Amino acid sequence: MKLLLFATQNDWIGFILRITLGVIMFPHGAQKLFGWFGGFGFTPTMDFFTKSMSLPWIISILVIIVEFFGSIGLIIGITSRLWAFGLMIIMIGAILTAHINFGFFMNWFGNQTGEGYEYHLLVIGICLATIVSGSGKFSIDSIIIQ
Repeated sequence: MKLLLFATQNDWIGFILRITLGVIMFPHGAQKLFGWFGGFGFTPTMDFFTKSMSLPWIISILVIIVEFFGSIGLIIGITSRLWAFGLMIIMIGAILTAHINFGFFMNWFGNQTGEGYEYHLLVIGICLATIVSGSGKFSIDSIIIQ
């Protein structure tokens, strides 16, 4: 099990992928957990997920935990494959529950009623590449696996 969680190729590709994914997802998790970056914080986010979207409370909490702590885990490079998998599941869920009806493209010009899923597909691609490559250079995983 240790190899699966901490294995990495100790290369630049894994480093670039995990840093990119972590930095992109950190503000989303911080919005949901603390209300930073213009977010609503934990309680309003939980209310939105459980009441407006009818998600189970455990799924709602997992989304917040994975987005916030997973992004930190990716940035420092610990169990990047696990965090990337969790974020990939969240992105698939976001597409299926909130974005599929708005088409492919993001709402760049404000002429749609919602956002498309192109962003989510990009994140899924980065997640898949991270799952394949691991944490890369300068990661805690590369120290643990030695």
